[in-house]
Amino acid sequence: MLGTERVGHGVVIRENGLVLTIGYLVTEAQTVWLVDINGRAIEGHALAYDQETGFALVQALGSLNLPALPLGSAKDLQEGEAAILAGHGGRAQAIKTYVQAKREFAGYWEYLLDEAIFTAPPHPSWGGAGLIGHDGTLRGIGSLFVQQVVPEKGQIDGNMIVPIDILKPIMDDMLTYGKVQRPPRPWLGMMTTEMEEVLVVAGLVDDGPADEADVRVGDFVLGINGEPVSELATMFRRIWSLGEAGVEVPLTVQRDGQLIDISIKSVSRAARLKSPQIH
Repeated sequence: MLGTERVGHGVVIRENGLVLTIGYLVTEAQTVWLVDINGRAIEGHALAYDQETGFALVQALGSLNLPALPLGSAKDLQEGEAAILAGHGGRAQAIKTYVQAKREFAGYWEYLLDEAIFTAPPHPSWGGAGLIGHDGTLRGIGSLFVQQVVPEKGQIDGNMIVPIDILKPIMDDMLTYGKVQRPPRPWLGMMTTEMEEVLVVAGLVDDGPADEADVRVGDFVLGINGEPVSELATMFRRIWSLGEAGVEVPLTVQRDGQLIDISIKSVSRAARLKSPQIH
């Protein structure tokens, strides 16, 4: 699948040509092409994207003539369980992988999963690849290449998989409206990383809310709304608990040894994204 020079995978989940993929492949895409194992290309339409889960739906604008993969559940996946991680190319591009962990995941781009799936070995083209369980059902969609520490094995390479369960409650909204009908979370445009139990601003979106409020790369984030934070997931939850997009986010940072209080006027991330053209 192609999306504005981004190449990745997708999984057919309905026989009418509805494809599930990971959102970063098609976000702001003006043209999407779906290419099958035989090289046949069919134009697609970026139908829906949900920033909170990371899922996207693409509708084929022609017949794919492919069976749909039934949706399963990640809830019963156990650590050590084998699964298949498959992408474009059929069996030749599918690998046997194992569930290493199921745990919280916080991404520096203001993204949080309560329980992500971590697998190893990694798929060489993980973005949008489908995690398939022993019963042939879809259990999740590949998102990232990660390095993780596994007890008694040390550091290993693997993938982070978004569990399919969090798609089911939002599926109808995505099909009907192209997005989920819930108030958008406050977005700061601030890329933050954990470093030795301290949160550090590692990057800023140009002209984003944090940039306009004079947050600077290298600032240490110490508190949100007067409450101390030292973990990324905690920081996100405290920001989002303040209200929906547009709320003021009081931030306490340390810069050059000085404590500074900064108020950031949050926005909706979706408002800053280009919408797909309507066919």
